[in-house]
Amino acid sequence: MSELLSHLSDIVGAAHLSTGAAISLDDTHDEALGMEPVTPLAVVRPGSTDEVAAVLAAADAQRTPVTARGRGTGMSGACRPCADGIVVSFDRMNRILEIDTANHTATVQPGVTLAELDEATAAQGLVYEVFPGENSASLGGNVATNAGGMRAVKYGVTRHNVLGIEAVLPSGEVIRSGGKYVKSSSGYDLTQLVIGSEGTLALVTEATLQLRPRLDHVATVLAPFSTLDQVTRAVPRIVADGLGPMILEYIDFLTMAGATAFVGLELGLPAEVTDNALAYLLVVLESRSEERLAEDVEHCAALVTELGAMDVFVLPSAAGAKLVEAREKAFWLAKASNADEIIDTVVPRASISEFLTRASELATETGSLIAGCGHAGDGNVHLAIFQPDVEQRNAVLHRLFEIGMALGGAISGEHGLGKQKAHHFVALEDPAKLALMRRIKAAFDPRGILNPGTIYD
Repeated sequence: MSELLSHLSDIVGAAHLSTGAAISLDDTHDEALGMEPVTPLAVVRPGSTDEVAAVLAAADAQRTPVTARGRGTGMSGACRPCADGIVVSFDRMNRILEIDTANHTATVQPGVTLAELDEATAAQGLVYEVFPGENSASLGGNVATNAGGMRAVKYGVTRHNVLGIEAVLPSGEVIRSGGKYVKSSSGYDLTQLVIGSEGTLALVTEATLQLRPRLDHVATVLAPFSTLDQVTRAVPRIVADGLGPMILEYIDFLTMAGATAFVGLELGLPAEVTDNALAYLLVVLESRSEERLAEDVEHCAALVTELGAMDVFVLPSAAGAKLVEAREKAFWLAKASNADEIIDTVVPRASISEFLTRASELATETGSLIAGCGHAGDGNVHLAIFQPDVEQRNAVLHRLFEIGMALGGAISGEHGLGKQKAHHFVALEDPAKLALMRRIKAAFDPRGILNPGTIYD
């Protein structure tokens, strides 16, 4: 190990290698609930693709586990290191290499944050439309987990907005896949294979992202409903209408009350609404003109009223932005409320109602509290689970995942499996599919050094 550490020091420089007590607590965990931090053998902070390649080649030769880390905002334990392993932190690789206004692309290193990219693209009248709810998150982490967010109903998730990558294999070989184009029929799509692989196949050192024109006219519509079932059944109708909302979210009454209090937002809704609404639909519309936006808002209000809304509120711009922020902070609210687990199961959007009904029945059966919100437009359900008994909680989680998959969904819609949900995935997924995935993993990483324990338990 001392020989390996000396080699790593030569590669990145002694100032960019941390061991023992010099390793920051931040580098030992992510935001996954209930997972103890793990101090790795070393943390390296490479400054270039060549340095990443040299680090991986050295680790591969010694069969030393490697875990990639961005800003540690993930919620599945995917960047929780191994005690005998190396953390490759991309803090220093944080440059926006290019914003190409002719091709509407940005090329970035993995350590660039969403906030930094948004500021740079705004100056060009452009926007990268993936906003997973935490703007301090890094683009490298977003690519690794195929991050989504509230705008997925209109703009898709990370994999729909990454055109190309540069990545380093465990052998130290550097590959490029994709580029500044939106279609290709030239062999296997390695870009899409690496996106969402949670650092188990290769380490992404550069990403080419698709940008879009930034629309400045935005309106927020809030519609309270007397039942959650009404909200979820309204969603397919709204999507089918062609209104094209940028954000389409449901929020149950417990989460709405907690989230608005958490960010200090007073919406001033009538008591008749707050006392009787069990769920809310949050719709954000955007347009290139005020006139077109006003027409869309009027149409949206008429539509949700027809679908059973108790009332319709068009929020002032500041309040609308604050409510979206409150929704984005739902995880931090759940964490502050001592939730035992957070899940992000995804189902076909028309099945949200059935999934939530069965989740409620499961909560009653097991003496658990299950509350939350979700990306109603794309079927991604975010639930906070309050069940202190570890064995009972594990059974509840497994059953929720089982229900979601039986409805045609998946365990995780955007947070990833990490190390936290890997055992559920292995137990519930098709064995033939798992075997194929393991063969793909072996082709990329024959010694199995990249993020062991992630995806596969």
